[in-house]
Amino acid sequence: MSTTTAPTSAHRRERSTPGPIPMTRLLDTELRKMFDTRAGFWLMASIGIAAVLASAATMLFAPDSAQTYESYSTAIGFPIAVILPMIAILSVTGEWSQRTGLTTFTLVPSRGRVIAAKLLCSLGIGVASMFVALAIGAVGNLLGSTLNGVDTSWNVDPTQFALIVLANVLGMLIGFMLGVLVRNSAGAIVGYFVYSFMIPTVFGLLWTFQDWFRDIQPWVDFQSAQTVLFDNTPSGEQWAHLGVTGLIWLIVPTLIGLRMVMRAEVK
Repeated sequence: MSTTTAPTSAHRRERSTPGPIPMTRLLDTELRKMFDTRAGFWLMASIGIAAVLASAATMLFAPDSAQTYESYSTAIGFPIAVILPMIAILSVTGEWSQRTGLTTFTLVPSRGRVIAAKLLCSLGIGVASMFVALAIGAVGNLLGSTLNGVDTSWNVDPTQFALIVLANVLGMLIGFMLGVLVRNSAGAIVGYFVYSFMIPTVFGLLWTFQDWFRDIQPWVDFQSAQTVLFDNTPSGEQWAHLGVTGLIWLIVPTLIGLRMVMRAEVK
């Protein structure tokens, strides 16, 4: 009669514990997500398309005195300032709107790492798109000055360009903030237009008709504080306005939204 003996612990094969998914892979995955869908692809492509169309319009319709690099940068900046926040919104809300959150947060249980990857990818695209716009604007400026027979003017220095990039990054962070706060694509997009257009309009009316509001308006109007970045180098007081209004309208809502994301049930 034969007997079998149970394998001892020495004979058992030890299983290695898999390490966490590296951040580089999360960044690569989130970046591909931004291009995989039709909406994401055309939203990305619209940055270049809008820059080319804005440059062409400036070249054809702007007077000779406006054939400067600043004019091209301003023309390109308007559509990009609207497109970039949409990219951040869709990056965050896609997990809920497309119902991929359960899969994503099962594969990567640490929601904070996923959200951080989305934020870094959004900021990277925002900065890269500004350099693309810079290159397209430079080509437009050269062609425009040549076709219109005027001297080429490069009247945007590195400091001005850095401030423009900062202003657009802040706009993109507003989109990210609304994404984590609302977690619904349509709702966050509507919220962005209310945030960027309706609230500043209300503040403008209060500034016009209410004397008491004029002193506090710079400390509560985030849109007005951002606009200074496009116009000139802010003074110390204007940087303080930007910091206080950014704390009220960007940082605090973002922290609330992140807390909600960490605690929300994913279905």
